[in-house]
Amino acid sequence: MAKITKLDDIVSLCKRRGFIFQSSEIYGGLASCYDYGPLGVELKNNVKKAWWKSVVQMRDDVVGIDCSILMHPMVWKSSGHADKFADLIAECKKCNTRTRVDHLQENAAEQTDEHTEHIAIDAAMSQAQDLNNKVCPACGTVGQFTEPMPFKLMFETKMGANIDDSMTIQLRPETAQGIFANFRNVLDTTRVKIPFGIAQIGKSFRNEVTTKAFIFRTREFEQAELEFFCEPGTDEGWFEHWKQARFNWYINLGMKKENLRFREHDPDELAHYAKGCVDVEYKFPFGSGDWQELEGIANRTDYDLRQHQRGIRTLNKWYENNRDLSKIQLADEAGDYNKGPLSYFDETKKVRYIPYVIEPSAGIDRSALAYLVDAYDEEEVRGETRNLLRFHPALAPVKAAIFPLVKKEGMPEVALNIYNELKKYFNCFYDEKGAVGRRYRRQDEAGTPFCVTVDGQTLEDNTVTVRDRDSMEQVRLPTDKILTYLREKLDL
Repeated sequence: MAKITKLDDIVSLCKRRGFIFQSSEIYGGLASCYDYGPLGVELKNNVKKAWWKSVVQMRDDVVGIDCSILMHPMVWKSSGHADKFADLIAECKKCNTRTRVDHLQENAAEQTDEHTEHIAIDAAMSQAQDLNNKVCPACGTVGQFTEPMPFKLMFETKMGANIDDSMTIQLRPETAQGIFANFRNVLDTTRVKIPFGIAQIGKSFRNEVTTKAFIFRTREFEQAELEFFCEPGTDEGWFEHWKQARFNWYINLGMKKENLRFREHDPDELAHYAKGCVDVEYKFPFGSGDWQELEGIANRTDYDLRQHQRGIRTLNKWYENNRDLSKIQLADEAGDYNKGPLSYFDETKKVRYIPYVIEPSAGIDRSALAYLVDAYDEEEVRGETRNLLRFHPALAPVKAAIFPLVKKEGMPEVALNIYNELKKYFNCFYDEKGAVGRRYRRQDEAGTPFCVTVDGQTLEDNTVTVRDRDSMEQVRLPTDKILTYLREKLDL
């Protein structure tokens, strides 16, 4: 069994088999933007379905939501993104390449693990180091950089048809804030009681300075986030609960445990609002460090709901005085925020408080990439190399492929009848072209768990062969038992 060590093999497979394409490729492509092909969109949808099933469907304490990408500017003012969501960058004076300061490497030093995501402007400034010994990643020049400067990461657009009534708004850089903004709506319209969570999956956008490694870091990406609200004092227990639940999710879907680990954030690495944070990391086949973040689980305390209560008070005051929204400043934190609209009243204990929040935040694109890498395998079979994707059945883009052995003697008709029956229950593929061995290999490379073949014996006794992708073993089954057999194997 060969272990994949190069990302190039995954990129080649994705293009060759229709998993992932470069966006706008016919025009030369658009950097850090990708399109999911026929197999890729099925894989990505299956990752999302598996996440939703685990986090929402199988729990009684989590509900779902789907928030708008475009939101009121005060959402980002209150959350801090409008003022502080930026990367600190420096420009090479020789080649004019801009690079994040925290990504610049020391001269003659190997690249270190990259654990940083995005930090606030003030924090970035305080962490800026002497660049005299830093190397430009584009041209190799040492120490020739401009002074570090903040680069805002949110995309902006205009809402409104006329100049006079238009408003500058941002594409959301994360899905979490829509959940916080709808906290009261969910409380008022459902029967949820703390502790409970609100989950959503959706697109986010970041004008990244440095993109990386295929779909690992892109400017348009999809997130799966849960905000789990709990009573202050119980937060550490829930933090541990969600750490283990999310780690186990990857393992339960077939990811090799040796390729996963936890990484606790150092105290000086924590966001200013976080009480604790841990990353679930995967050993990707790129970079010298390999270990990269798949998902973060953070204890965000009561920061977000408090900030939005400040934002509500600020906006009310702004309306009273007709202030310019572009210059608005958040109200100070004085006052009893426990009595605000985003507070929670515990009927049993007769107390009101701002809930603490535990946030597991996963990247769907990163997860899809990790599952592709983890499933990829090469093995020698009768003197030939067999490439295959050992996907967990829940993630496999196609669950079963249906083949007639040859295109004659009524075999295609029987195979099509089986195909039309099975596709009512799960995604199937019909193929009658080429030698059956080649058809098996194509499905192995697509990650299809089972292949059903109609042959001459089928016409005699109404049985077919069902081939297992991983073991390549075949069993003979009556046609009326195929669905039951596959549903049991696929756990559907």
